[in-house]
Amino acid sequence: MSDIQQAVKDKYGAIATAVSTATGSTGCCGPSPCGGGDPITSNLYSDAETSGLPADAVSASMGCGNPTALLALAAGETVLDLGSGGGIDVLLSATRVGPTGKVYGLDMTDEMLALARENQRKAGATNVEFLKGTIESIPLPDNSVDVIISNCVINLSTDKDAVLREAFRVLKPGGRFAVSDVVIRGEVPADVRRSMELWVGCIAGALQESEYTSKLQAAGFDHVEVEPWRVYNVEDARSFLAETGLDVDTLAPAVKDKFASAFIRARKAAAKSCCGPECCS
Repeated sequence: MSDIQQAVKDKYGAIATAVSTATGSTGCCGPSPCGGGDPITSNLYSDAETSGLPADAVSASMGCGNPTALLALAAGETVLDLGSGGGIDVLLSATRVGPTGKVYGLDMTDEMLALARENQRKAGATNVEFLKGTIESIPLPDNSVDVIISNCVINLSTDKDAVLREAFRVLKPGGRFAVSDVVIRGEVPADVRRSMELWVGCIAGALQESEYTSKLQAAGFDHVEVEPWRVYNVEDARSFLAETGLDVDTLAPAVKDKFASAFIRARKAAAKSCCGPECCS
């Protein structure tokens, strides 16, 4: 396991433990508590969406968007959430695919998995299964899911090409990829890239918009769309850089409007029909 992956695992394990013991979390994709004043994690879900969920599923939410709002889910579909955390997006998806559908949550952190399974129990979600593993090596067979979602997690991987190849592999032909993530819009100071705290916090690992597109296409996806929807200003950037030991006043203007939460969508091409003598019995 890489140093960055271990740091991610340690931090989010600590957050899950804090939520489970009702002491409150110490950070999400930024330095502020989940759902607080942090410009990345706040105001992502409506009251109508969260009202029926266990409180700990909401408290442990550490995303930068609402991937369940990116697409329509149909009854009976199979959904996979990469980096499912406390389970908020899994539980929201489970109600939409109904009892004939299935939602998998994948996470590498034991504490998060324990919290998510407890939230599943409280919610009474019988069409949900949480799996232990990494998003670079998804423990599901080829062509097994209809939809992949993720919420500010692909950012954290040091091998995003492997993540996207695995996502393509497990999607059925015609399957959909719909994630929320942070993207970069221009050059970013090297000090930000080198900051371990920002890697763990979903910032320094962000891809350029064009990089996200090219990596998805290289993995085999088509119909790729990257749609920034929340662009951060200088004061937002200041909150990203707080408590990292970096010179905020010097760096904040350099990262103005360079980071944005984005909706990223793509498709795996549907299987081609064939009626010729070469492929029909």
